[in-house]
Formats: sequence, C-alpha cells, structure tokens
Amino acid sequence: MPFEADRDVPALIVKFGDYPLHHGGVGAIRSLGRLGVPMYAITEDAYTPAASSRYLKKAFVWPTTGAEDPGRLVEGLLRIGRRIGRPVVLVPTDEEAAVLIAEHQDELAGSFLFPRVDPALPRRLASKQGLHELCAEHGIAAPASAFPESYEDVVAFAGTARFPVVAKNREAFVRRTRPAVGGTTRIATREGLLALARDWGARPGVILQEYLPREEAEDWIVHACFDQDSSPLALFTGVKVRSWPPHAGMTANAYVVDNPELADLAARFIKQIGYSGIIDLDLRFDRRDGHYKLLDFNPRMGAQFRLFENESGVDVVRAMHLNLTGRPVPEGEQRAGHRYIVENIDLPALLAYRRSGYTTPHAPAKASGTELAWLAGDDPLPFLTMLARFVRPGAKHLYQLWRTNRRGGSTTTK
Repeated sequence: MPFEADRDVPALIVKFGDYPLHHGGVGAIRSLGRLGVPMYAITEDAYTPAASSRYLKKAFVWPTTGAEDPGRLVEGLLRIGRRIGRPVVLVPTDEEAAVLIAEHQDELAGSFLFPRVDPALPRRLASKQGLHELCAEHGIAAPASAFPESYEDVVAFAGTARFPVVAKNREAFVRRTRPAVGGTTRIATREGLLALARDWGARPGVILQEYLPREEAEDWIVHACFDQDSSPLALFTGVKVRSWPPHAGMTANAYVVDNPELADLAARFIKQIGYSGIIDLDLRFDRRDGHYKLLDFNPRMGAQFRLFENESGVDVVRAMHLNLTGRPVPEGEQRAGHRYIVENIDLPALLAYRRSGYTTPHAPAKASGTELAWLAGDDPLPFLTMLARFVRPGAKHLYQLWRTNRRGGSTTTK
C-alpha cells in the first residue's frame, strides 16, 4: 500500500436493521482490518459472519430493528463508545444508522468521528419522495412518480397509468414498522394495483413509479466518498450485471466500468446538495431517451463497495477513514474490468436472468480480476458461517419467489 492508515483510530460498523448475512459489513471489517485498524461491529448475535471475522476485535451484540426510539439508539451508541474508550470512526451500513448519526451529530461528536452534514439531508435522500424532489430541483433525471395521499388518489392514478408500474415504500424508516409493500414491487395490472392498495390504509406510504423496461435499460452504480467541501476523495462507476431478487434487489454480479459522464453527473449533484461522506447510487440508463435515471440514493456504504478500489488501494471506506484521521487520500484510476460476485445469490440470479431479456453491453467480456463477497483466503470463517446460516432462509426465499411468480400480478423484487 502507498499509504498507512492511523492504527490508533478504530472503526465501528453500525447497523440497526436485522440482516445478519450482510457481506458489506464483512467487507468493511476486512478492508480496514487489513490495514491494521482495530475493528468493531454491532451484530445481531455472536454467530454472524461479521462476528467471525479474524479482523474483528470485538462484536457488540445488540439486536435492533431500526424502529426503536432514536434516544435509545443514541444512548446505545454512546455506551459502546465508552467501552471502546477512544474516538471511533463510524461506518453506517443502513439508512437508519446514517440518518440517526446525522440527526444527532452534536451528541455523538465527542465519542465518534464521522463526516459532518446538514442534519436533515440524509433522511431526505433516503426518502423516495425527498429524493424525487431533489432530483427535480437540480435537474437530475428520475422515473416519473406519484405520491398518493389516499386510496382515491391510487384509483385516480390507476385510471391513467401505463402498466406495469412499480410500488416502493416511500420512507426508508416506515419499512421497519408498517411497510406497504415487501420491497420494490412490479404491478402488472390496474386490478392488481387496486387490490394491493386496499391494504395500504388511509394514507398509503408508497411511491408509484413508471416502470423502465428491462429490455431497454442498463443498471449502473456509483460509489464515492466526498470531503467536507463535497469534493470527491474517491469516485467509482460500474455496471450491474445481475441482482437478487432479479432486477431490483441487491447486487449479485457487477463490473467496474469507466463512465466519465456518469461520474460527472454524480459529482455535480453531490456538490449541488452539499453532501459529505460515503454514497451508494443506483441508476438506470434508459435507452429510449438516453438518460441516466436516479433510482436510489443510499447515504452510506453500499454492500458491494469492495468492487471498487483505485490503483493506490483506496476504496470508499478507506478514503473516509483516511480523511477523518487527517491523512491524505491517494488518487488513482479505478481498476476497470474488475468483477464482484456475491456467491450465495449470484447462482439463482443467473438462472433468473437467462430469460429476462436484460443485457449489459458495457460489461467487459472477460474480467480483469474478481472480488468475492464472502470467500477470502486470509479470512475464511465468515464464508463458512454464511453457508451455515444461509440454507434455511435461502430456500424459504426461493420458494416464496416461486409462489409469487406462479400467482402472477404483482411481483416483489427487493
């Protein structure tokens, strides 16, 4: 490595949702741990893949859902900070953690290091409606969207909409307590939409969005880290080949692909909104009009961030740690052509995509190298732990997806 991290400043992986099989957290533990940074993590129990990593100094077992009172979560973080006993870089891996940190910066600042940002901005970016409004304000293309406030609004939308349409939970935080849909849901017919909407209550917490045909689209991702002036410390672009569940779920297979136009679009948007820290963007290139349409803005580390590393060995997590500890962030070109595979979900994704009509013409024919999400020769236990815990929920999920596809109508895809 052409740089050294500050080994006197540990890092803490912060997550509040219940998702023990999270390869992104394992990736962050390995990324900084290999530099000698002491690593800590919040885990659901003592037997998660993250807890088994050789690079983890200590797992703080704290089962949460993300729906707890913010004051309780802040106090829990402060308690962990006191146990570590020195300033710690926070690495949030879900929206709830990123928003909590932003909205309670003053309370957390004494014990933790994190990028300072407008306290209201991460919540707005994580909200589908808030993101849509920001895109409109700053001239960023996004799918046409509607935000119904009543069942009658849904009926009116259904009368003029072109199907299929997509339904998503409007707020990232409502998904933990009273989700309207299980995830990003493709709805094929007017009747299917109205049937679902009857269960959404007096004020539907959904966004209804135009469907971008997979045959006319290509999915792109941007991972980056920005300094306090919203200038990029590290910025990467790639193309998503497969996801699971298909077409709207977590990345299962992706490549690093240079895309200066997309990099410029992302950097310009971040500068306009004044964001600092790590981002994970999902965009869909619509071949019908030639626009990159922003689907999701995750104001935190993305699960597949280890796809991206520059020639100097910097990824977004390393960039943030270097910056927050007052060290320069080495520049370098991204390792174009590199591939990322999430072993436990890429095989079912491959089978699902064979008949989908989706193509990725920008993906290279041959990878220049491969990064596996779980398997690592210097840290094998997270992979073995994942296998032991994946069998039952993985089989259950496949069965549920099969039943949904047999029924037709609406299909949950994330």
